[in-house]
Amino acid sequence: MPFSDTSASLEEHRFPCDQCGADYRFDPAAGRLVCDHCGNSEDVAQSGPWESSIRELDFRRALAQDLPEQDIEETRVSTCPNCGAQVEFDADVHAAECPFCATPVVTDTGTHRHIKPKGLLPFALDEDRARKAMTDWLGRLWFAPGGLKEYARKGRRMQGIYVPYWTFDADTRSAYRGERGTVYYETRTVTRNGKRERVRVAKVRWRAVSGRVARFFDDVLVLASRSLPKRFTDALEPWDLSALEPYNPEYLAGFRAEGYSVDLEEGFAEARQIMDRVIARDVRFDIGGDRQRIHDIRTEIGDITFKHVLLPVWLAAYKYRGQTYRFVVNGRTGRVQGERPWSAWKIALAAIAALLVGAVVGYVVAKEQGVL
Repeated sequence: MPFSDTSASLEEHRFPCDQCGADYRFDPAAGRLVCDHCGNSEDVAQSGPWESSIRELDFRRALAQDLPEQDIEETRVSTCPNCGAQVEFDADVHAAECPFCATPVVTDTGTHRHIKPKGLLPFALDEDRARKAMTDWLGRLWFAPGGLKEYARKGRRMQGIYVPYWTFDADTRSAYRGERGTVYYETRTVTRNGKRERVRVAKVRWRAVSGRVARFFDDVLVLASRSLPKRFTDALEPWDLSALEPYNPEYLAGFRAEGYSVDLEEGFAEARQIMDRVIARDVRFDIGGDRQRIHDIRTEIGDITFKHVLLPVWLAAYKYRGQTYRFVVNGRTGRVQGERPWSAWKIALAAIAALLVGAVVGYVVAKEQGVL
């Protein structure tokens, strides 16, 4: 399994201001690099000719560990003992907090080779807008603890993190065998409540069929991180992949970028599951009729290419009354997902209110019926 040692990293990128030497950060609202110390700003540097387009990489060459050296990089990593996130800190930092679960992390440096990112979606939401999206989402959860809402509103900073994904392209041709079902109706005489009635009964006539379908898959998206629950990141979709920019580390100024922990081969296995579901849908459409049965699909797949891309997520991990709550915000659209917190007293209050309402309704109905 190639690149099996490519544990993820979480790298912070810094760029000095050319006027005062303080760190630039990428400002999502302005779309520029901004210095918070002196107010200086400048445009993100344009990519050179080699990086001016987002190149697809050959999947087979990657499996054979035969990618060009310019597509490979090395990073130093440490592991969170709680959630397993692979985190990179500066050389002079010996302990810090995991941005994924708020657990203290002691650094344990190791060097790993992995495939470079080819593209990214820059952040479009700043921290204030991301926090508002999160607190608005919490505000719509009536059973969430009020203390957590207030803590999230006024609490610690959110982390802007670029999360790693794979995208896969592939050309597929599939041969299938199945059956096409045609619905027809028969009239029968049945007895109901002592009376004979004529009714129409639906029947299906099946006929064996076979055929071929073809589809080119473009940018099948697969999460390449284990640091966040997949149900959270899946719910952040859709991503506007047509807006991908060629990878430029200046977009990462002031943010962090996690490396992948799902390797290329495992990522493609998940992409195949996505493709197979689409192919099965195509086969059902090709079979036609009123009903379809699929007995066998055999798919030939070729021209497989891929990209390692980074997508922007605002992340908050809060420890509240001994529990850790994690919330993620799509850094482009503001869509929010996270652990669903529950307030025991609010649930109890709702249950008591429901009982009272039930009692009142019962009393009114009984009175109207003359029972009381």
